[in-house]
Amino acid sequence: MSVTEERLVGGYSGRLLLAISVGWAFIQAGRLVVSPLLPEISGQFGLSPTEEGLTVTTIWFVYACLQYPSGRLSDVLTRTTLLVAGLCVIAVGFLVFAGAPTYLVVLVGAVLVGFGAGLYPTPARGLVSDLYVERRGQAFGLHTASGDVGGVIAAGLAVATLAVASWRGAFLPVAVVLLSVALALHVWSREGYHVESVDLEVRATARRLLGDPGTRRLILAYALYAFTWQAATGLLPTFLRRSKSFSPAIATASFGTLFVVGAVVKPVAGGLGDRVRRDRLAPAALLLAAVALTGVVLASSELAVTVGVVVFAAGLMSYPPVMQAYLMDTFPTESMAGDLGGMRSLYIGLGSLGPTAVGFVAGRADYAVAFAGLAGCLLVAVALILTGE
Repeated sequence: MSVTEERLVGGYSGRLLLAISVGWAFIQAGRLVVSPLLPEISGQFGLSPTEEGLTVTTIWFVYACLQYPSGRLSDVLTRTTLLVAGLCVIAVGFLVFAGAPTYLVVLVGAVLVGFGAGLYPTPARGLVSDLYVERRGQAFGLHTASGDVGGVIAAGLAVATLAVASWRGAFLPVAVVLLSVALALHVWSREGYHVESVDLEVRATARRLLGDPGTRRLILAYALYAFTWQAATGLLPTFLRRSKSFSPAIATASFGTLFVVGAVVKPVAGGLGDRVRRDRLAPAALLLAAVALTGVVLASSELAVTVGVVVFAAGLMSYPPVMQAYLMDTFPTESMAGDLGGMRSLYIGLGSLGPTAVGFVAGRADYAVAFAGLAGCLLVAVALILTGE
């Protein structure tokens, strides 16, 4: 496929990139809006800090478990089959979450959200790789940036919902948009649907991923990144409100800043990764994030904390498009989505423990100590990437 045919806007490739990116944006919006609403959810159900973290961890852990099966299935079936199914399941999950009368039902909704979300991103990234070769870094940058647009939407939803309704009102518009994207993919995709029994080839994939020491180091480094990302996005507003005495509005705005910055830097980082060595650019991004997060923990003024959050976001959000394009370059074409899914299951599964771990440490010490530990995780990840070359 030529650069001309690999259209980022318009044409068949551009339409599908738009659809899957809007879907990813609103999946992220629905999951991430839980974070700024968590103090209100906690207040209604009387949750401890560990239970607050467990709510976020449940979504991410189930999501992680589905990464490999969804990738392998989309290699054998069709990307559209997995994408449409995931959008429908997660829409139902958000509705259950919103209507939950007890904390146990909140967790049931979280499981459904994690399940539906888990079916989606690996086939979506597989589809991006199917559609783009020469402009793959740019396409990944735009697609992953859509998730950060979702974070901005989440912050806006949280502010609007708390101003006019209870926390439950944030999830209905998300479900409506996701079902609309499922319809768009049904109409636009040329793939159609295909269902059959599939050998997941778990052992073969595990050998490819875990048999090479360099790949094992990358998995561990990405797990530490995911641990930090999930903890930070899940509990940053709570940290700012309880440790820095930010108002709910300012804490939510700072949370939204993560994703405003991400939406800008991800396409830039993805394009830069097409021109320079990705294995150098990725650790540089993590190092910047670690230094900035240390500054956030140590800073006392509202301005200094806000600047630190912006720089932290720039480093943290530059990493995924660079590293994911690098990984796609190294995986065999015939098992590309399955291998990415297997790796995502490992690093997101390990990373899903981040919110619970931070909640646990915060409950026994404070949030500043917990977030300082996240900066240490990023520094270890940098060392793993650089020493694994």
